[in-house]
Amino acid sequence: MNPTPDLRIVSVNDVPVQADGDYVLYWMTAFRRTGWNFSLQRAVEWAVKLQKPLVVLEAIRCDYPHACDRFHAVILSGMNDNRKAFEGKPVRYYPFVEERAGQGKGLISALSTRACVVVTDAYPCFFLPRMLQAAAGQCRVKLESVDSNGLMPLAAVDRVFTSAHSFRRFLQKNMTQCLRAFPEPDPLSGILLPVLSALPADILLKWPMASPDILAAGPEILKSLPISHHPGPVPGFFGGQTAGGLVLKAFLSQDFKSYNDLRNHPDANATSGLGPFLHFGHISSHQVVSEILKMENWTLERLKDPALGQRTGWWQLSTSAEAFFDQIITWRELGFNMCFQTPDDYDEFSSLPGWAQKELNQHAGDPRPYLYSAEALENAATHDPLWNAAQIQLVREGRMHNYLRMLWGKKILEWSSSPQEAMETMIRLNNTYALDGRDPNSYSGIFWILGRYDRPWGPARPIFGKIRYMSSENTRRKLKLKAYLQRYRP
Repeated sequence: MNPTPDLRIVSVNDVPVQADGDYVLYWMTAFRRTGWNFSLQRAVEWAVKLQKPLVVLEAIRCDYPHACDRFHAVILSGMNDNRKAFEGKPVRYYPFVEERAGQGKGLISALSTRACVVVTDAYPCFFLPRMLQAAAGQCRVKLESVDSNGLMPLAAVDRVFTSAHSFRRFLQKNMTQCLRAFPEPDPLSGILLPVLSALPADILLKWPMASPDILAAGPEILKSLPISHHPGPVPGFFGGQTAGGLVLKAFLSQDFKSYNDLRNHPDANATSGLGPFLHFGHISSHQVVSEILKMENWTLERLKDPALGQRTGWWQLSTSAEAFFDQIITWRELGFNMCFQTPDDYDEFSSLPGWAQKELNQHAGDPRPYLYSAEALENAATHDPLWNAAQIQLVREGRMHNYLRMLWGKKILEWSSSPQEAMETMIRLNNTYALDGRDPNSYSGIFWILGRYDRPWGPARPIFGKIRYMSSENTRRKLKLKAYLQRYRP
């Protein structure tokens, strides 16, 4: 097993390793999977080095922002999947589900008193960075956070990139070494470790292990938890690495070859469907990229030099592979770069480029052809059938076609009393309903609507100024939408 790259590891506190502890603890928070996971791999390295049992804690709070049946159902089904995946492995898996607010308080501190070292996930968005800093003061032993977010380590990029082209060029110049250092598909394969016979009784008494019935996340279980019961679960959608692997397999075998040509057409349904699994950490971009490279019989020698930041040609792959890599690598990791480098304001209006703020503010007072209330937008009660269809898909399925997500945001900007209100509406709707919301990619998409990663487009228009404009009429002329509009009628 290749060692976890140093650039991906951060010591969060100054407490030493306690070699005489009872176990190594991996606190799984963002990368909720048993393979292709540098955090788990690092924990295994510690367990092997110290010859100690490995305990994996995967927990879910009931008071995280936007906690609801929809997101709990996905996380719980993923935990159930991990429970099964760890069976027969040299691991003590500890799933914990809060059944009342604050019930999990003190759990990390209690577990760390008996641990040698604690390893957890480094995720630059949502409430997880604050939770990690709080845990740093509670851990009685060394706490490490490990970055398994993307192909390029977050710490390897020393500045904020303001365009996809400049970031793509940086990746092309610096990624070769990263392509030689993928995480292990199964870091526990062939590993011999002592197994902890049981978790401490006093810990289980206060923080009981979640039963398989709770992890099954049936309607009665969800109803019993102190979370919002709106929105409800997406019918037929299950989280977990098994479900994510099936979605990946279906995409590669059915839609992948036509991805470049059809991904913008809602009727074709040629997108990957991997967004929720990437967001919840149930699948890794390393795994996705590895599967595609294997399918295309690719080797490092095929990389094109020099690196010019072009969207196609550098990988020397099929057009669909290059187009998909630009999404899952360039655009996805560009969003992670913003959240990592600007943790305090990546979701604030002030984070927009100066030119975009100027344009939006100058036209904030322009008359709007329509003004819709937050309730009307949430209920898809506008005059625009295409916009309504996109919003209905979001509410019903927790997702929205990628191309229509751009139009959806542009219309919210056009129909809101101010750009700040539009921004807040987009964030609220996306974070409330989208399975892949509350994510660096979500904020990239929302703030792209307002000018992030874009350039001025002249001539200036009312409301938009030189912010890129989109219309439903042009979209309907360009795309295949007949089946989509029929499917997502009010």
